[in-house]
Amino acid sequence: MGKKPTGQGAGLKLKNRRHQMRWNNKWFVRRVLNLKEKSDPLEGASQANGIVLEKIQLEAKQPNSAMRKCCRVQLIKNGRQVTAFMPGDGAQKLIDEHDEVMIECIGGKMGRAKGDIPGVRWQVIKVNDQSLDALLRGRIEKARK
Repeated sequence: MGKKPTGQGAGLKLKNRRHQMRWNNKWFVRRVLNLKEKSDPLEGASQANGIVLEKIQLEAKQPNSAMRKCCRVQLIKNGRQVTAFMPGDGAQKLIDEHDEVMIECIGGKMGRAKGDIPGVRWQVIKVNDQSLDALLRGRIEKARK
């Protein structure tokens, strides 16, 4: 496209041009077509409850060398499975299989994975309705189910 039209009857042409050019913006396309809600396991929610299926260890990306403690979680609302990071020193001892956990987004760039953990976008914040942070700091004991 060349120069923008100017003149008395240019309004319609400018409007159509703007309408057409907005589809070149990926954020506009994502919003209008609801692409995040369709692909997001949490379906647009900030947090979700799930059941721990298994505990796994993932190797950190280069140049770091560590085994990051994660768990496979099956969401209650839709049955989808996601991998969630267990933050904190000794968190894997507090989270057992078949526990009910609440997960939230780790907060990486543009909804992608954060830091050196490959493909993990979620983290555990609660175990059996108790704050993981409070459990780690010893403020509360883990409840018996």
